[in-house]
Amino acid sequence: MSDIFSRFSPLVQDFIYAGGWEALRPIQIEAARVIFDTEDNLILSSDTASGKTEAVFFPIITEIEGSYAESVEVLYIAPLKSLINDQFERIDALLRDSGIPVFHWHGDVAASHKTKLMKHPAGVLQITPESLESMLMNRHSDIFRLFGGLRYVIIDEIHTLMGVDRGNQILCQLDRIAELIGRHPRRIGLSATIGDLDRACRWLTGNSGRETRAPLVSSQKSRWRLALEHFYIQDTTSDRALMPAEHPEATVTIDAGYEYLYDCVKDRKSIVFSNSREETEYVTATLRQIADNRGDEDRIYIHHGNLSAAIREEAEAKLKAAESCVACATVTLELGIDIGRIERIMNMGAPNTVASFLQRLGRSGRRTGIPEMFMVFREEKPLPDTPLPQLIPWELVRGIAVIQLYIEEKFIEPPSVKKMPLSLMFQQTLSILASSGENTPKRLAGKVLSLSPFEEVDREIYRTLLISMIKNDYIEPTETGGLILGLQGEKLTKSFKFYAVFKDSEDYSVKDGSEEIGTISSPPPVGDRFALAGRVWEVEEVDLSRKLIYVHRIPGKMQIAWPGEYGEIHTRILEMMHKVLSCDQEYPYLKSNARERLAAARRVFRNAALDRTMLISLGGNTRCLMPWLGTRSFRTLRKYLQKNAALLGIYGLEFDGCYFMTFKSDRSPEELLLDLRRRIPAEHIDTLDLVGKGECPIFEKYDPCIPPELLRAAYATDKLRTDEMKKRFANDTIL
Repeated sequence: MSDIFSRFSPLVQDFIYAGGWEALRPIQIEAARVIFDTEDNLILSSDTASGKTEAVFFPIITEIEGSYAESVEVLYIAPLKSLINDQFERIDALLRDSGIPVFHWHGDVAASHKTKLMKHPAGVLQITPESLESMLMNRHSDIFRLFGGLRYVIIDEIHTLMGVDRGNQILCQLDRIAELIGRHPRRIGLSATIGDLDRACRWLTGNSGRETRAPLVSSQKSRWRLALEHFYIQDTTSDRALMPAEHPEATVTIDAGYEYLYDCVKDRKSIVFSNSREETEYVTATLRQIADNRGDEDRIYIHHGNLSAAIREEAEAKLKAAESCVACATVTLELGIDIGRIERIMNMGAPNTVASFLQRLGRSGRRTGIPEMFMVFREEKPLPDTPLPQLIPWELVRGIAVIQLYIEEKFIEPPSVKKMPLSLMFQQTLSILASSGENTPKRLAGKVLSLSPFEEVDREIYRTLLISMIKNDYIEPTETGGLILGLQGEKLTKSFKFYAVFKDSEDYSVKDGSEEIGTISSPPPVGDRFALAGRVWEVEEVDLSRKLIYVHRIPGKMQIAWPGEYGEIHTRILEMMHKVLSCDQEYPYLKSNARERLAAARRVFRNAALDRTMLISLGGNTRCLMPWLGTRSFRTLRKYLQKNAALLGIYGLEFDGCYFMTFKSDRSPEELLLDLRRRIPAEHIDTLDLVGKGECPIFEKYDPCIPPELLRAAYATDKLRTDEMKKRFANDTIL
């Protein structure tokens, strides 16, 4: 096979032979070279199902087999319990004859399994960031015994972790383990979608003191099957003579878009992705309703973070089985869990990012080698007096832009960098005090500020945070001048919810008899109904003290109100959207309705001269600005305009996402745009000046515990940027 194969241990060679492999994949050869021939960290970024897990475990097993270290030698950290459960089975099968034990540790793992690890630590430990935080806090004295011989740390799906508190929490944990065992183990990051490998390498390197390598492996030219179709929500008829999948114009009784969706997934093993839990619930209920109307067997399942483990695991098991079925899901099925041979991916609307599009697309095509995704877009039919900006199908255009960005440029969003992760800093301060006891202020500051995610946080900022924590009784000074947990800090750290750095408002457990359905954030009164797990439930009893809601199932469907899980949209997507609307390019993956809708939008766009200017009149003194900036830059521009509204002669500013903003002004669009082009590029714009003195921007879990002046500084640093805004207005052309 290759010279690398001969360097693998006999156990690994036998596994490869037993699998009938004819050759090692390039990614597996390159990973082995880095692990065998260097002491560097490693990032493996390659397509879903490209063999990344085997690529790192083949050489690692070869290195640790027969070492008999009396501690964990490989720490595998993953963002989802389901991913750990899935990989546990794969790794356990690989190591079955090696004598190397595999342990997994998270909230759903039996205590007996955890006890085995604590008694005889060895081999591979798979764990979530939350369980690792608990271990560092509550088993502090065991850390050296558990990890003294740790050689490798594998972090899976790092694209979901970079630049967010949860990923930075992992870096803090690795730094704390390194301090306790006296060295930094090698780090390995795995992902299918990384937009900036250099930035990812810097993130993974952190304080490890090692270089990080990211071998480039030429991927085979990929073929996709894509289809985008559009429907107006009001399109309904009772004509069943023609199936909507073949004839979208022949719609039926429930909803044209949903009928089309049902026909696309019927008799195919499929996943239907939505961008929010609310929509996932509604899609599930609607597909079940269609199946019932047609007399079809109900093979519709659901998967999202509010559901019980049993319901999620049922969906995963059905996807792995041979029979066709449909799973409606949020991002929880985006990641690398092996869900069998999925034939088709459906997406309600467009993914927010190119990375998400690629992750979802990569879930399919393992049998044929050709991934397949359909996107379905639904919108209200515009009324005669609908304002011009709302005549553009923004989500359809975004779907095209996401696809074209990757096809034309291989663009994937680069990971963001968080310079002031104050919520995480608050949590890590309490975690360190809970685990190590009393610290002097100087020693505590040294421990916290030495963690790599906080390298850009000024000591004075941390001092302000500590003073606030003392004032609010999260920590308290001792008579000897040290710091310990205060009463409020004790209360926080004693809850298992403390270990997670993401918000957890899903407090009330919903039960139908003995069966756990999932969780909701607030209890409805007895007799009320709500949707969960794609079903409708009526409340029988609410036990507030134990946070339990007892329900029984009733037929039908209903909408629910969960906030959407929308992330930031990159400026490159907005720029490509402008190109899509400005040009005449035809896209072969657009179905007939979508082609017609795009053509109509292009006519509106050009008739309004939006291909030539970003500021137009909507009639009277109403103006509309389309700056083609991503979420962060759009937000910055909006705040700049609000701050300088009187100077610019504008008022009544409103906005929709990051697509457009409207306001009133007696100045002509031409005069106002010329003024903005003069001012914005030339001014020194301090982002902190754009944040109102009375604002208290709360985004992260522990932000309510942070002084408002620090939150404003963090918001200005991490949520605003002026460079793209200045560049946009510096040019006479739009883009």
